[in-house]
Amino acid sequence: MHMDNPEIIVAGSGKLARELLSELPPRCTSPVLAWPQPLRDKPAIVIHAGSGRTLDELVGYCATTRSVLLELATGSALENSATPFPLVLCPNTNILMLKAMAMIANSSALLRGQPIRVVESHQSAKTSVPGTAVSIAASLGVPAADIVSIRDPQVQQGELGIAAQDLARHAYHRIEIGDAATRLVIETRVVGDTPYADGVAGIVKAVQSHPLDNRLYHINEFIARGWL
Repeated sequence: MHMDNPEIIVAGSGKLARELLSELPPRCTSPVLAWPQPLRDKPAIVIHAGSGRTLDELVGYCATTRSVLLELATGSALENSATPFPLVLCPNTNILMLKAMAMIANSSALLRGQPIRVVESHQSAKTSVPGTAVSIAASLGVPAADIVSIRDPQVQQGELGIAAQDLARHAYHRIEIGDAATRLVIETRVVGDTPYADGVAGIVKAVQSHPLDNRLYHINEFIARGWL
């Protein structure tokens, strides 16, 4: 499926959806609409950035119009679905983070047998599963239950170096490999909303630029193919 300047439809009422509706228009060449505005019966790029209440409707719309669905939720009900349209699972939309995660996964065999600790920190309001940390841990053979999660603003500022202005929107991950004598530390930090909007815009461009089959894609496949 090749798409020629399709409309971009953002579904959701939360913070991420509002950010995308605000930040995507200057980053994309196509019109950006909020679901469920009056829509035309032609292929579009539908971005699900909501809680899941409208997911069945979105699936029906994409099936009817052969639209592409970008699923941004972690642990989506569509993860094992067969769909008659292209479905792209994007639980993380920060492209640099996605590349870092691919690098870690591709190197995991080299680290086998080493002590590994995974630490993650997000804003205190985040109650959902830290999908990026779970994915990193799985790549390294670390049980999800062993991930250290930090939500205390004092610890985030004092020990992790998160600036006060970034406490309300940040994603921090640290991987500690080795022991006290020999230690490798990989640290990532993302602050603000711009990296997510930039990432979604990049994914939209990749969808517009490459014909997609009617099947499920994991965003890692876009990375591996060099589309991002």
